[in-house]
Amino acid sequence: MPVREILQLGNPALLEKSRPVKNIDSSSLRVLIVDLRDTLLAFRNDHGFGRAIAAPQIGMHEQIIYVNLENSSFAGALINPVITRRSKTQREIWDSCFSFPELMVRVSRSEDVTVNYVDENGTRTRLDADGDLAELLQHEIDHLEGILAVKRAISPTAFMTRTEWLRQAQPE
Repeated sequence: MPVREILQLGNPALLEKSRPVKNIDSSSLRVLIVDLRDTLLAFRNDHGFGRAIAAPQIGMHEQIIYVNLENSSFAGALINPVITRRSKTQREIWDSCFSFPELMVRVSRSEDVTVNYVDENGTRTRLDADGDLAELLQHEIDHLEGILAVKRAISPTAFMTRTEWLRQAQPE
């Protein structure tokens, strides 16, 4: 399937809410899932990072995210995902996004969450996630609501280029 263009910061389509998927068995849904997977893997290959992508990032306003974590067995589509529980404990992280790959944003996210979703086989599933996976799911589900990480910045100065972020993370 084709690798799709990733919409970039400033494109108003990124701010639109996505609609729930109604037909889990449709061939168009299967094609979209493969396109999300291929686009994610191509981005990771080109940029050296990337763990998940949301359908709105390729211009499709359906509630689907695709996750592929390196060094983990967790990979696949989450259809109509909903966060049903958020911990009160928060953690601050530097967040990045395929839609603005050269920008890092300092955000605060719940340390752990519970997400209900439908998997690619149509099975209703519940996922209890913490740490990096919890942060990732919150980021991707935000995309489905038209919310970008830049809106979640903890302050007006909570931005850094990826080059500077890498330099600070790995001082000489």
